[in-house]
Amino acid sequence: MDENVTAPAEADIAPIDLGPLHVPTPVVLSPMAGVTNWPFRVLCEEYGPDGLYVAEMITARALVARNPKAFRLCRFAPSEKIRSLQLYGVNPAIVAQAAQMVVDGDMADHVDLNFGCPVPKVTRRGGGSALPWKLDVFRELIARVVAVCAPANIPVTAKIRVGIDHEHETYMEAGHIAQEEGCAAVTLHARTTAEYYGGHSDWASIARLVDELDIPVIGNGDIWGAEDALAMMGQTHCAGVAIGRGCQGRPWLFADIKHAFAGDATRTDPNLGEVGAVIMRHAQLLTEFFDGDERMAVHDLRKHIAWYLKGFPVGGSTRKAFMECERLEDVRRELDRLDPALTLPDRLHDAPRGRVRYAKKVHLPYGWLESRTTTHDQREALFGDDPMDAGY
Repeated sequence: MDENVTAPAEADIAPIDLGPLHVPTPVVLSPMAGVTNWPFRVLCEEYGPDGLYVAEMITARALVARNPKAFRLCRFAPSEKIRSLQLYGVNPAIVAQAAQMVVDGDMADHVDLNFGCPVPKVTRRGGGSALPWKLDVFRELIARVVAVCAPANIPVTAKIRVGIDHEHETYMEAGHIAQEEGCAAVTLHARTTAEYYGGHSDWASIARLVDELDIPVIGNGDIWGAEDALAMMGQTHCAGVAIGRGCQGRPWLFADIKHAFAGDATRTDPNLGEVGAVIMRHAQLLTEFFDGDERMAVHDLRKHIAWYLKGFPVGGSTRKAFMECERLEDVRRELDRLDPALTLPDRLHDAPRGRVRYAKKVHLPYGWLESRTTTHDQREALFGDDPMDAGY
């Protein structure tokens, strides 16, 4: 939570309309690579309100190359009310081509564009949170995707960060460009690339962007519990909240936010037996996602189990045993060994699940910060064939 924004305020909670899409409760599951495939989205949506539950980042070049994993990540469960898909890319032409595939294949109802990823392998190519520094590429990419999606009545939104660092902030210009080029909303993760996922997110920057734009601004950063969501809404007057790491291992956080936004004090406090049931259901959904391949499903589940168990006094040997599971029966066996009556200590209810990490260094293309626009040579280098972009 931003220490500069402290005055308590009443949250004004209202639906969000993104073009033809009506989102009754302004809550978003943030796309997270390796996390928000449809099994996890289904768990969150079953607990939560009618919000937006966004698929993990799809690499545009991989989709255009018809990479099988890219298509797997584009799948949605029949129960999902709004099919929200996030595209990532650097080359406006390639991202537009991927968007055209989404439109032609009726693959989604909403397209989000990733300008928020701080991961070095993305930013060193000028992508993610590095890209808004180059105003020409940023504007062209959004304009092209909106031009593709608008005839199909598919709203486009953009996810951005505050900037590369506090000497190179981009969020205000990026928000205005997104609005001018036809985005239906902007989500601001209130950290810089350099801050990565460390420290406190700067909620004051969300409030400033809200004051500047006419389109909805969705706030993101440091929402670990329902009270945080209410506080962000009240302090920044953002149109909605996006939940990322706060729901890792806690899909029921969306139930808490649903209740909080409805003025209900009910909160979810599952014991370890109830958490175990969620883990098993998650494992079964992942097996379906991987077309019956239990080994792939359980390997994907391992990181989630670490989050599900975080804070419970289960011991290192138990955690190690889960990390060695290969099949559903292995997971079930280890769950049966747990004490189902164990509960999470109160002090850990709204604590972060993942590691707090700072970027040691921001990786950018050579000479990136020298100008706000790209030269011909920079475009040649940026848009050249990139093997990382076409594979996973």
